Amino acid sequence: MPLLQRYKDRICCFNDDIQGTASVTVGTLLAACRSKGAKLSEQRVAFVGAGSAGCGIAEQIISQMIHEGLDAEQARSQVFMVDRFGLLTQGMEDLRDFQQKLVQSNEAIATWDIAGNFASLVEVMHGAKPDILIGVSGQAGLFTEKVITAMKSHCQLPIIFPLSNPSRQVEATPSQVINWTQGEVIIATGSPFEPIEYQGKTFPIAQCNNSYIFPGVGLAVVAASISRITDEMLQVASETLAAASPLANNESDELLPPLTSIAQLSRDIAFAIAKVAFKQGLALELTDDELLAKIEHNFWKPEYRQYRRTSL
Repeated sequence: MPLLQRYKDRICCFNDDIQGTASVTVGTLLAACRSKGAKLSEQRVAFVGAGSAGCGIAEQIISQMIHEGLDAEQARSQVFMVDRFGLLTQGMEDLRDFQQKLVQSNEAIATWDIAGNFASLVEVMHGAKPDILIGVSGQAGLFTEKVITAMKSHCQLPIIFPLSNPSRQVEATPSQVINWTQGEVIIATGSPFEPIEYQGKTFPIAQCNNSYIFPGVGLAVVAASISRITDEMLQVASETLAAASPLANNESDELLPPLTSIAQLSRDIAFAIAKVAFKQGLALELTDDELLAKIEHNFWKPEYRQYRRTSL
């Protein structure tokens, strides 16, 4: 993250682990919120994992909340970061620069029931009462039944994203989450999982994968000669992904569009990003028809000629 902060306003650069992960996660969250008639800015969000990926996602969520009308202080007060020692709070030692902006004030948690020096994950579930739980810890099993049931006790339809990969490191499996919430949950994972059958209903498991975002980002840069990647461009990429959600559009139970449609989605994301770049003066302005033609011209199609051996 320090390298990204140093260079993002100086050269055209993109960190997929941080920006791609954040953009696809926010897009998936927007789709999940819209499917239950809510705004992201109305949600309280808890993270397990406060490294560069987790903090990058958190900052993008905060930016989206501000875009939806919250001020920065209110948006930050709705995001709770938990690392191996507990909730990031004022006075915690050895925090990195990118974590400092995401601490909760001691006043904000003064009424919580906390047994140790810092609030545990279960204590955060009871104190913060989050609507969204995101795992980016790389540690299997951190979303225990006690954690999930504590969250469910105050949230009728929680949004739970155990995003760590590979699958053996996931914070909880989709089957566990669905069983512990009695099927009342919106779930996405970072690793691929088969659909889950629960009480006669099939739950498709969305894979919140960067491949939904980064092809469109790269295509936009090439097609429109974009000189910088800005937060607003990543925001519109998230919104374009959310707009394609079958669940949010009442088309099916799939939270994210199928990967078979990713070619058109990448075109749509590239177009949306380029339009933002034009407004920000970071690309040569083109008409819509010119932009679409450039996107199509630069779109790589994985088609190969058939070869036939004629001699040894």
